[in-house]
Amino acid sequence: MLARLSIRDIVLIERLDIEFATGLVVLTGETGAGKSILLDAFALALGGRGDAGLVRHGAEQGQVTAVFDVPKNHPATKILAENGLDGTSVEESCEMILRRVQLADGRTRAFINDQSISVQTLKAVGAALVEIHGQHDERALVDAATHRRLLDAFAGLEKDVAAVETLWDARRNANTALEEHRAGMERAAREADYLRHASAELKQLAPKDGEETSLANRRTTMMQGEKIASDLREAQEAVGGHHSPVSTLSAAVRRLERRGVNSPALVEPAVKAIDAAINALEEADQHLQAALAATDFDPAELERIEERLFALRAASRKYSTPVDGLAALAAKYAADVVLIDAGASRLKKLEQAAIEADGRYAAAAKKLSLARQKSAEKLNKAVNAELAPLKLERAKFMTQVATDEATPGPQGFDRVEFWVQTNPGTKPGPMMKVASGGELSRFLLALKVVLSDRGSAPTLVFDEIDTGVGGAVADAIGGRLARLAGKVQVMAVTHAPQVAARADLHLLISKDALDKGKRVATRVNALAADHRREEIARMLAGAEITAEARAAADRLLKAAS
Repeated sequence: MLARLSIRDIVLIERLDIEFATGLVVLTGETGAGKSILLDAFALALGGRGDAGLVRHGAEQGQVTAVFDVPKNHPATKILAENGLDGTSVEESCEMILRRVQLADGRTRAFINDQSISVQTLKAVGAALVEIHGQHDERALVDAATHRRLLDAFAGLEKDVAAVETLWDARRNANTALEEHRAGMERAAREADYLRHASAELKQLAPKDGEETSLANRRTTMMQGEKIASDLREAQEAVGGHHSPVSTLSAAVRRLERRGVNSPALVEPAVKAIDAAINALEEADQHLQAALAATDFDPAELERIEERLFALRAASRKYSTPVDGLAALAAKYAADVVLIDAGASRLKKLEQAAIEADGRYAAAAKKLSLARQKSAEKLNKAVNAELAPLKLERAKFMTQVATDEATPGPQGFDRVEFWVQTNPGTKPGPMMKVASGGELSRFLLALKVVLSDRGSAPTLVFDEIDTGVGGAVADAIGGRLARLAGKVQVMAVTHAPQVAARADLHLLISKDALDKGKRVATRVNALAADHRREEIARMLAGAEITAEARAAADRLLKAAS
């Protein structure tokens, strides 16, 4: 329910704070006092269309804050959760604060519980919390889907509808799988020969993810090793190969040793030096051979790498696919071949699954249709019983349930629409087209009374639905609003004293002059008992309140108590 409404700088309202109560809240006041401004401000907080003209003259922005006490399992909390907002509570109820800021340049900002949100989210939450209805308001009943939802709520069919929606999803998924398989089979059949050849070729090639990068890195490493090995071989050939000076030096040492027998002092130093050189060369040869053995180069392996890279890149060009995509392509082609070979068997299974899913959905949807047909008769009877006191005794309410199995949907086969016949002998038709503004508001009230504890927002606002009626009809409207207020919070903007007399909370809207008449401001005051009597007397008598009007007001208040 709406607990508080705070308005700042909206049109004629500079600052206004209103505390609300459960039951029937009535708003009265003279024409032009600001009742429409109050409702426009409230609608803004609920996600209604913004308008720079709503900002009070001289202010940079206006702001409206609506505070609700909401049961923890209310649909509004689910909307918040779906949008990643905090709307949960461990208590039985939680406080939900809707705030809308209207800037003078036309822009608006929206918040719930001080969390910035989109206007669309605010509107969805607002619609779950409040319904606003007036003589010319068609929002509540213009959509046939709303009619179906109201009928389902009246009949308590929400779980049945949810079950049908689940079966609809399963049916859709089964048919999607079937169609995708059929399309795959058709595509595979057109390319069967190519697919078999390509699959066999790629299977033989056996490409692996990341293989090209791995081979290219290995190839680079080996090519660098090849250059080092070439230099080592050249050095080793010079030191220990065919052109090695070791044999020449060894022969020279032998000759010197023979010639130096008679002159050892002359030859011995040279011989020692040559021996040291030979030893150094032999040691160098050993180091070079060890280095060659340690180099990461294998000509045969490098050749294998080159051939593998060539084969992979050739396949990449042939199939117009990056080398890294060849493994996935091979898997796809293999699957397509399997589809060709085993597709017929799989197709039969999917066809059977689709038939079974459709059968389960159709059975549940037909059962739901029958339940709606039976419930429609009960709804008609309940609504028609409310019409006579509302001066619609010659009218007839009819719930049309059109079942068309050729146009299935998530909620079944049915299109539900509320029809009326306003007078005997006239042609029945859709309520939104046939009923006049005043009649429509009374039909709506009758519906809301019947559906008061099912499928209704926790707060209902009726804007002057008693316009153009009086006496017994106005009293009947007041009685039904009071009955409705026993189940949900009801706010009624009214000019009918019979309605005002039934209020649990009576708010008077007035326009006061400020700054010696230089400007005016709208005010709202909760009326005590004696002031209620005076306001109802004013509504009965007009500007000049008579003793008779006060006495009549007393009678209305007594009758309503």
